[in-house]
Amino acid sequence: EPFTTFFLNANENKFDHPERSFSGIGRSWRNCQRDTADVKELIPEFYYLPEMFVNSNEYELGVRDDGVPVCDVELPVWSKKPEDFVRINRMALESEFVSCQLHQWIDLIFGYKQRGPEAVRGLNVFNFLSYEGAVTLDNLDAAQREVMESQIQACGQVPSQLLIEPHPPRSSAMHL
Repeated sequence: EPFTTFFLNANENKFDHPERSFSGIGRSWRNCQRDTADVKELIPEFYYLPEMFVNSNEYELGVRDDGVPVCDVELPVWSKKPEDFVRINRMALESEFVSCQLHQWIDLIFGYKQRGPEAVRGLNVFNFLSYEGAVTLDNLDAAQREVMESQIQACGQVPSQLLIEPHPPRSSAMHL
């Protein structure tokens, strides 16, 4: 909670199909690599909330096509428990190597690679309704507005573009 209640309220009180559920780190990684329509957001909770990987309420989440019931998130073999996974991910996130690459992420999410030709080159293009200002909902009739709002809710929204030039890299001994 509160994510479970939010999800159920947004989806007619039903969990998603087991094949689309987040049930394993490796499975999600492979799917994102193979299918450009399978977009996952690496949320902050990955780095501080090990409980998000455990179905502590024992919800019935269904059975995948391979016969495996969806329950706790399957972690990589190098992680014996969710706390290990979060700790190691956080160490990686806070590493000098990642810090030195952060400007590239900023360019994709908030910067000049968010829209236009640079977004296309960076394979960073989403449904047009995901972008701020793509449609003025107040100008639509009730039926059109409902369809558009449902699409926006299903696809998510891209943050506001804050930068139009490349963000400078962080100064670091790694660049010397």
